[in-house]
Amino acid sequence: MSTRSTYGHAELPQEVVVAIQRILKLNPENQSDPLDVLSNEFNPLDMLNQLFPDEASLSQLETVQARLSQNERDLQGEIDTLKEELRRDQDPNRMQMIQEMISDLLGQMSRIREKATESEAVVRDITKDIQALDLAKKNLILSMTTLKRLQMLVNALTQLEEQAKEKRYGEVSQTLAAVKQISAFFKPYTSVHRINQVWRRVQQIQGEIRTQLEAEFDAFYLQDPAKPSKPAQIVDACVVADVLGHDVRRHLIDRYVALELKEYRRIFRATDEAGHLDNISRRYAWFRRVLGTHELELGRVFPSEWKVGWALFTKFAAITRDDLVALLSKAGSSLTIKALLEAIQQTIEFESSMAKKWLTPLNEILEASSPPSSAAVQSMSSAFEPHLGVFVDAQDKALADMLATHRTSSSNAKPRTSLDTTPRDSVSIDADAATPQTVLSSSTELFYFYGQSLEQCAKLSTGQTLFDLCMVHKKWLHRYAEDVLAPRSKRPTAQTRRSMDSRFDVADLQQAALLINTADYCQTTALELEETIKEKIQDGFKERVTLQAERDLFMIAISVSITTLLRELEAACEGAFTTMSRMSWEKLNQVSGQSSYVDDLARAIESFCDIIKPLIEQKKYLRNFFDKACSLVLTKFTNAAVKSRPLREIGGEQLLIDLGVVKSYLMRLPGEVLITQGYTRSLTKSTTRLEALLKVIVTPVDPPEGFILNYTLLIGDASFSNFQKILDLKGTPKTEQNSLLDSFLTITSTKTNLDSTSFLSALDMDPPLTLGATFGSPGSSRVTLPLLTTPGAGSDSIFGSLGSPPLSGPPTGSSTDGSTSRGLEPGQKREVFDIRRFVTFGLRRSETLPTS
Repeated sequence: MSTRSTYGHAELPQEVVVAIQRILKLNPENQSDPLDVLSNEFNPLDMLNQLFPDEASLSQLETVQARLSQNERDLQGEIDTLKEELRRDQDPNRMQMIQEMISDLLGQMSRIREKATESEAVVRDITKDIQALDLAKKNLILSMTTLKRLQMLVNALTQLEEQAKEKRYGEVSQTLAAVKQISAFFKPYTSVHRINQVWRRVQQIQGEIRTQLEAEFDAFYLQDPAKPSKPAQIVDACVVADVLGHDVRRHLIDRYVALELKEYRRIFRATDEAGHLDNISRRYAWFRRVLGTHELELGRVFPSEWKVGWALFTKFAAITRDDLVALLSKAGSSLTIKALLEAIQQTIEFESSMAKKWLTPLNEILEASSPPSSAAVQSMSSAFEPHLGVFVDAQDKALADMLATHRTSSSNAKPRTSLDTTPRDSVSIDADAATPQTVLSSSTELFYFYGQSLEQCAKLSTGQTLFDLCMVHKKWLHRYAEDVLAPRSKRPTAQTRRSMDSRFDVADLQQAALLINTADYCQTTALELEETIKEKIQDGFKERVTLQAERDLFMIAISVSITTLLRELEAACEGAFTTMSRMSWEKLNQVSGQSSYVDDLARAIESFCDIIKPLIEQKKYLRNFFDKACSLVLTKFTNAAVKSRPLREIGGEQLLIDLGVVKSYLMRLPGEVLITQGYTRSLTKSTTRLEALLKVIVTPVDPPEGFILNYTLLIGDASFSNFQKILDLKGTPKTEQNSLLDSFLTITSTKTNLDSTSFLSALDMDPPLTLGATFGSPGSSRVTLPLLTTPGAGSDSIFGSLGSPPLSGPPTGSSTDGSTSRGLEPGQKREVFDIRRFVTFGLRRSETLPTS
């Protein structure tokens, strides 16, 4: 059933649709026939497509038409039935009858309301007398109760007066409590004359009892032999004081404390000798005697909840603190650290003994016994805090004295000359002769002193003073790194060694290893020191405590020491590489196993590493050193090969054999414990490219097409300058180079898949014989180390960091991270290696490696 009109295609409002569905009891969700659904979305085309999905279904047209006609007749029958029912329901006679019935019902409701009102008035009239009688009963009961309580109060007052006169305080406490409880009932009735008289009498009697109690306690405190007080009577009087109120108790305690400490004020006046700072122990001894007497004699009568001992100590602390503040201010600059520390120590021990005696923290004792109208009494030891700068200054001076000798010895260390070297043959003898120390003793002494001063200061103060001490620690850590460690790692540039020497100074190796171990110990212990200070210091200072800058200085010291080791390793290998650079490869007729210089190189590196392995404690620094040492050896090998050109084909084959031996030895150099996957991966990548270079050199230039094709396969670029470098290394005559270069341009112009640069772009054709300048002055040499980045950090090859402008052809270069690039952008400069920055970076990366 559609809601669209057949004629006007008008849509029924939604509320009309809902009303029709409710009247006809239609559920849209359960309608299976779309014609029975009341919806504005009905589409006749969808209905026809559903009835006749294909041409074959048109044969059912008459059947469908008959079914629709039957549905139409059924609907028309329903409509007629509903119309008939509606006509009967809308009969005028029936509607008039319904209206009359409604009028009768309203009339009956009005009559019932009137009768209910009348009934309520009758009931109220009947119960009026009963309510009056009930109110009278309540008032009578209240009056009788009030009179009875008034009688009880008067009788209790009479008894209280008699008991107070006879000083029967045990009975007074009970009667007084009853009087106060009963009198509280009459407080709203004080406007009544008689009750007001009784109320004032109650207040008067309480005042009289309070005065009587004060006299009793004064007599007890002063202990007049002529009129001795009975302790039992005072015990009962304490109960009466509690009934009178907390202010009475507080007054009696303050009176007792004032009398007990009266003599203390007289004896220990600041102007007398006994009151001086150096006699502070006599103050505490005096109070211990007074407290002992109190607990054995007078104090036994006070209830334990009065905590008279706490009040006595709190008042003593307040008086003593005021005296200490005056004495310290008067002393001023004349105050010595010895006197200050002795006084603080005695004060802290005294306060700790009091807290331990009562098993309660000192602050709780002072807060509980302080006057309620004023701030809590501060501890006596807090009076020293503004003057603890003397302690901090003393620690600063002690550190200066302790490190003065070490700073002087470091700055006056004798520089090593070129002749102060140890022959390689005597290395093992010197190494076994004496076992070198692991770390500098000055570092352990420094941190031991730090621990002692920190513990001592934490007992004195955990606030500003501890923070000031932390700043002193920070200052001397900085000084230690700069004035003790740094001078030991710096030495003048040694005179140039003879090229055939393969010597190194064992003392320098031991010194560098000692500095690495010491700097590592310092930076690790500095972190522990920072955490300990943060645990002890107050929350307001925690965020300001940091020793990161000092720890960075120690890491720099480690970097410089590793650089020293690399410099010594270079010196040890210098003889072998000098021999290699002077080889006449063009005179070789055939290869004959590894060259002699390889054995010399292996022995030099092995003797060097055998010394430093047991000297360096942390394996992460050894791993870092081996990464850099491998880089150094390969760089020196590359430079020596370039220097020894022309290589020729036979020379290239010999160098391939030598490179394989060097690679094998470098692979075994760290050992099973220290070798890492990154080391192996970087070594393999670096030697693979160097092998590719040598394989191109081994290739004959005839025929030219085969030589150039082999170049493009192994090198993988179309750089004119790089190809010319290969020709120079091979020693190709200049007359042949021109034709080869022309052929190279012709062949590579058709190979669009070749890059414009490769690892050869950074190869320096005029390298220095030594890399010492690189270590001593970063950026002073164009030669960099192939493995000087930490393994896995992005170094592309041994040539990725070898910087040199191309001899000819278009500009080429490499990316700053060592990977092959497409060429330098306009205005971009090639990065030159900075050894100090590299070692620091490598160490930070190495810290993530697992240590054993």
